Amino acid sequence: MNGLVQKRESLLAWLSQLESCAVAFSGGVDSAVVAQAAFTVLGERAIAVTGVSASLASGELEQAAQLARQIGIRHHVISTHEIAQESYTRNAPDRCFHCKTELYSQVERILPELGVQVVVNGANIDDLGDYRPGMLAAANFAVRSPLAECGFSKVDVRNLAEHWKLPVWDKPATPCLSSRVAYGLEVTPERLSRIDQSEQVLRRLGLRECRIRYHHGDLARIEVPLAELARLVAGDVRESLIRELRGLGFRYVTLDLEGFQSGSLNRLVQIDTSGR
Repeated sequence: MNGLVQKRESLLAWLSQLESCAVAFSGGVDSAVVAQAAFTVLGERAIAVTGVSASLASGELEQAAQLARQIGIRHHVISTHEIAQESYTRNAPDRCFHCKTELYSQVERILPELGVQVVVNGANIDDLGDYRPGMLAAANFAVRSPLAECGFSKVDVRNLAEHWKLPVWDKPATPCLSSRVAYGLEVTPERLSRIDQSEQVLRRLGLRECRIRYHHGDLARIEVPLAELARLVAGDVRESLIRELRGLGFRYVTLDLEGFQSGSLNRLVQIDTSGR
């Protein structure tokens, strides 16, 4: 606990040096901890900003708004338009760079209206070791990462969230829907909607961690924890999944025998992404 207390105090001290800040707030555990810390030391001078677009999964905005109310922080919702940009929809490995560039551009545009000057995000030190082109966009807009700068790992973040009784302390990672589309396959609103509805089918089965990976040929690759594989191939469940996902427009429905792996499509970063 002593280590957690020290990191908590380090985070609060870091944020207390700011006159005000806007937190890039997805409603996940990382941005929730930053929002809670910012509100603790800055009060009304802290604001949470959530970007909304076709790549946001159903229910995420509502959950973010509810969490902001619980924290007490002001919450501002903006529309982002990355889906209208060819640099984003072509879905090269730098797609996240263009998404975050759009987000931070929109946030920067309204900073005078919000009355703040500094933008902070929820990146932690574990994010620095993965393929994260969005971090370059953050650097381009001088967005700060207090969790990373204070040495927080993902485990530290979850521990502090639990300490603060934030309901998302154990929430699985929920990256944007576009992260499910294989690199080189064009991102379209129709494909994002198909992924969203298909993952809702899985969640109705009680699955908290799941992904529908969208591959060429309208192929759905289902990722779930290894312990759930047997349930999904059992008679009625298997037949229902095939029927529902084909009804949503997938031609092929497959189950990944390696199970759920966050960021698994990053294995394909080195492939030729020129095709559609």
